[in-house]
Amino acid sequence: QVQLVESGGGLVQAGGSLRLSCALSGFIFSFNPMGWYRQAPGKQRELVAMYTITGRPDYSDSVKGRFTISRDNAKKTMYLQMNSLKPEETAAYYCNVQVMGESYWGQGTQVIVSS
Repeated sequence: QVQLVESGGGLVQAGGSLRLSCALSGFIFSFNPMGWYRQAPGKQRELVAMYTITGRPDYSDSVKGRFTISRDNAKKTMYLQMNSLKPEETAAYYCNVQVMGESYWGQGTQVIVSS
């Protein structure tokens, strides 16, 4: 059973940093596409950063240079380091993995960026 558990969200001032973690289990941790998404109130869920099937990291234009996706294969954990956060980035952040054509989501972790 594929499971994803996010942690690390919280309240931070604008310009601050947070590191999100996503613990993954229930599948063989290899070149599965996986990444981070976010959803602000009243808005659609959007991609923030991801590893493609080739293992290459990819970022939305809005976070390039500020956010870094990484992973620890031994710990089966994916991370999102977020620097220079902006108030408009207040959202629920979700991790996602695709396993054998199925898409799995965590429960989300809330990030609030105060101005």
